[in-house]
Amino acid sequence: MFTILGADGKEYGPVTAGKLHEWIAGGRANLQTKARRAGETEWKTLADYPEFGEFGANSGASAPPVPALAAIAESPAIASLELVPAERGARFLAQLIDGLTSLVAILPGAALLFIGSAGGNKTSPLAIGGFALIALALIILLGFQIYLLATRGQTIGKRLMDIKIVNFADESNPGFVKAFLLRVFVNGLIGAVPVVGFAYSLVDICFIFRDDRRCLHDLIAGTKVVKA
Repeated sequence: MFTILGADGKEYGPVTAGKLHEWIAGGRANLQTKARRAGETEWKTLADYPEFGEFGANSGASAPPVPALAAIAESPAIASLELVPAERGARFLAQLIDGLTSLVAILPGAALLFIGSAGGNKTSPLAIGGFALIALALIILLGFQIYLLATRGQTIGKRLMDIKIVNFADESNPGFVKAFLLRVFVNGLIGAVPVVGFAYSLVDICFIFRDDRRCLHDLIAGTKVVKA
């Protein structure tokens, strides 16, 4: 399996050597295309790999330049082109950013609540205002996060970490149902079930260590998280 560096500077793959043979034969790639074998860190040209020696030493020089693979990916004739899965660390940091964003959003209301109930009076105008401000902040933030998920397949955290959720089958935008209802809402309902929910949530997290890095909520929704 190989990951390709497109002319747009983005990584695409992993794809098989056979698929790369098709691209070279069709003029979509050449022996000067930058590639990296799965498990390796160094970028090389396809000419450096013995799998592509049959194209001859001069194939790369005469072949047309490689077009941006982002444009190739949009062609239905190349449905097997896969985006690179998001790194586990990037997904963790995206979750952390989203959590911190929620914390920051409720801070003003929490401060009012603390001041208003400092004397033990939790029904004071300040305390009630604090409750209301917290609720309003969470509603606004949730609405914005849902909007980002439905239109971009991203949350604030994922956008900052340059990763996104896509459909597993065709890498298109998963939309509201998959990105929010199935991945977030249904997943949260299962996690809230006493005893069973804790075990489910633990297994869900551990699934990130699969080769394809798809958690249980990705399998439920038919999605995956990739580099944007």
